[in-house]
Amino acid sequence: MVVDAHLHCSGRENADDVLHSLDEAHVDVAVLLAPFLTEPYSLTDARALRQANEHLARLIDGHEDRLVGLAVVNPALDGATQDARHALEDLGLTGLKMVPSGWYPYDDTALAVYEVAARVRAPILFHAGVFIDGRSGRYCRPMFFEAVREHAGLRTTLAHLGWPWCDEAIALGIIDVINGVPANESTFRFDLSFGPPPPYRKDAFGKALACLGPDRLQFGSDRFLPCSGAHIAEAVDEVRRLLTELDASAQAIDQVMAGTALAWLDRSAA
Repeated sequence: MVVDAHLHCSGRENADDVLHSLDEAHVDVAVLLAPFLTEPYSLTDARALRQANEHLARLIDGHEDRLVGLAVVNPALDGATQDARHALEDLGLTGLKMVPSGWYPYDDTALAVYEVAARVRAPILFHAGVFIDGRSGRYCRPMFFEAVREHAGLRTTLAHLGWPWCDEAIALGIIDVINGVPANESTFRFDLSFGPPPPYRKDAFGKALACLGPDRLQFGSDRFLPCSGAHIAEAVDEVRRLLTELDASAQAIDQVMAGTALAWLDRSAA
């Protein structure tokens, strides 16, 4: 089984094409992010984000067995808590995608959004690390997310293993390991999407696997829809290959490719 836990919508996709691409890539379940990086959608426009979340809700409607929707919410904008509540309770989206850009993960406005998610046990996927478009990544250092621990039961994932702060991301996650917190009850998981460039990837993944274990790591392609299944499959194959080169067991690889994300989403493997 494969769960792609990090797949971007653009607003130009439709459900049939998405499902066709997933079938081509042999992906069973995909976590789709509402569009925010393609026009007319923007992180700095509250109205546009609401429209993006509505687009995502329509896209997954009737396909919830394979498509999981994460609403995009910007806590720096007025009405963010109401928007989060509307997305989770009225639109029926599963969780939130949050991108620290112009706000820090410990800001009061962000904490208020976490409270909304925690109340309904909604998972959150955070961007962590640098941005490839050149905007400042100073808000996204992994240790800034320590404040998330104040919300008991909140299940979060930091994307990209926090590149270039992979060691810092591992340090954040290893606290639960040291204290014996079961992986399914841990505050933090880390996705292996994009992040470290090729010369660094095997080393970074190896350290994360050794320190955190496979049940705190999850696969994400970080591809942008609409795209071919072959494009998604390239990411699937690369992560499988690297894990195999790191002598990960078949069980560990299955955990990274599906099990960790299913637990994060509170879904069964069935």
